[in-house]
Amino acid sequence: MKLGHLQKWMQAVVVHPGSTAEALRSPAARKHLPAKKLLSVLLPSPTLSPAERIAVYQEMYPLRMYDALAADYPGLEHFLGERFRDFVAAYTAAHPSKGYTLNRLGDRVPAFLAKQRRFSPRSFLVDLTRLELALTEAFDEREAPPLDVSAFEAIPQSKLAKTRLIPVPSLRLVKLNWNASAYLDTVRDEDHNHPKPLRQAAYVLVFRRKYAVYRLPLSAAAFLVLKDIAAGRSLGQVVQRSLARRGVHKASPEDFARWFRHWTSEGVFSGVKRA
Repeated sequence: MKLGHLQKWMQAVVVHPGSTAEALRSPAARKHLPAKKLLSVLLPSPTLSPAERIAVYQEMYPLRMYDALAADYPGLEHFLGERFRDFVAAYTAAHPSKGYTLNRLGDRVPAFLAKQRRFSPRSFLVDLTRLELALTEAFDEREAPPLDVSAFEAIPQSKLAKTRLIPVPSLRLVKLNWNASAYLDTVRDEDHNHPKPLRQAAYVLVFRRKYAVYRLPLSAAAFLVLKDIAAGRSLGQVVQRSLARRGVHKASPEDFARWFRHWTSEGVFSGVKRA
């Protein structure tokens, strides 16, 4: 029997709702391995039959999925409370784990919530999980040494306009329409003083430094400046585009030096690319 068929059979049995006997007889499991061939591929242990061994994994599956998603989405777990268990069941039924690790099990959570009406307020929860997904992505990115402040300050003024700043690989920029970031700030508060979902534009910078993930608020203008830098535009282009914007999206000439100094000291950039 091919390994791929065995893996698909194991997945079909483990994620099937109901008893182990029902799982072994399910169409999805029988498609890859008829029940009568069970003994040929799965041996008994000194204390458990093949079916009982499978039952151990089937019974552990919901708990493992719950723990994995709760670790990546503590804000969602906190907000949903007892409903989080229902969410895990619904999500893993639609998007069961297909890898050897559960690290990326929750990658489709924001998209999943955006298409359903069972968990509300939907738009707030989508924003909350988009932010939490950015945090997990930043955590899993490779580490890169930050740019030294002196290296940035040493760039000659004549070459500064054509210089490109290289963000650290973990950089994520998240534009929010709800107060999801403010809610996430209070998840660990014991006084239960949590803000109610509220429509409120917010801009968040997420990045990792020395294996710790940071989340910094940004103004609308600063967000667009960093977005242009991440897109690979030169500093001259970044400044020109920002000064041409209007309202809250426009930066003042004094903003740039302050922002770049702050972001460099925080470790947001990993290098420079000169013309």
